Amino acid sequence: MAKKTFPKPFGGAISKFYEQDAPEELREAIRSGDHNDILDNSFPYEEKMKRKPYDEDLHELQIELVKVQSWAQETGARVVVVFEGRDAAGKGGTIKRFREFLNPRTAKVVALPKPTEEESSQWYFQRYVENMPSAGQIVLFDRSWYNRGVVEHVFGFCTPEQRRSFFDQVNDFERMLTDDGIILVKLWLNIGRAEQLRRFLSRESDRLKQWKLSSIDVKGLYKWDAYTDAIRETFKRSQSSHAPWHVIRSDDKKRARLAAICTVLGKLDYPTKEADIACPPDPKIAGGPDLMDG
Repeated sequence: MAKKTFPKPFGGAISKFYEQDAPEELREAIRSGDHNDILDNSFPYEEKMKRKPYDEDLHELQIELVKVQSWAQETGARVVVVFEGRDAAGKGGTIKRFREFLNPRTAKVVALPKPTEEESSQWYFQRYVENMPSAGQIVLFDRSWYNRGVVEHVFGFCTPEQRRSFFDQVNDFERMLTDDGIILVKLWLNIGRAEQLRRFLSRESDRLKQWKLSSIDVKGLYKWDAYTDAIRETFKRSQSSHAPWHVIRSDDKKRARLAAICTVLGKLDYPTKEADIACPPDPKIAGGPDLMDG
């Protein structure tokens, strides 16, 4: 049977960017790189993590997450994990592994759509407040209030005054959450430009993953530097002792997922923790905002 061909989303705009507009060093990195190769020369590993040790480590860490959920339900703890990062950095896949074996009744994912007209007229943080956890709940934000610091700014979806107001309020907002007892963990998944483009090209050709692409992804390919500037400013304006950023280099999805789970477990004081499993994340790929630049 002849293999069917299907139209690519957005008229094949991602392929066109790769063929016509991408810097030559990106094209060369993708052309010469094997599937298991890391494309970013500054990444501390040359190859991706092998499947067997990854599966073994992930299994043990997911057991720890199940323990965390039981602990939260028993103690009434409230946990919020913010997942942010560049497009295609692996937020969705990491969240999936976090939640895979948790009871969805008390561990929920919040991925808010574009605000309605009514929501746009409200206090910016209001719709996020409405999704904060009750006692015993874990909430995973798949993107968050930091849209205003980065995406909305890069694409002109907010005014400079709105963004200034956001930065004026965000540290106090997060202080109110933590002062009220919410455990807040902010994760930023960062990815190299060549790896991002390789993942976009893969999604463009995969009918099961094309839904992940949006017009913002296509337009964002031309705004790498603007994103970088916005991210750096966001870190500078919103890094705090009560809600620090944890940056994870995610060119290797497997290592990034393990590091993300370890980072969150390290912030939780549950009595049945296995310290040799819920250990600090790999410092080569996980750290503070200074890790963004490798």
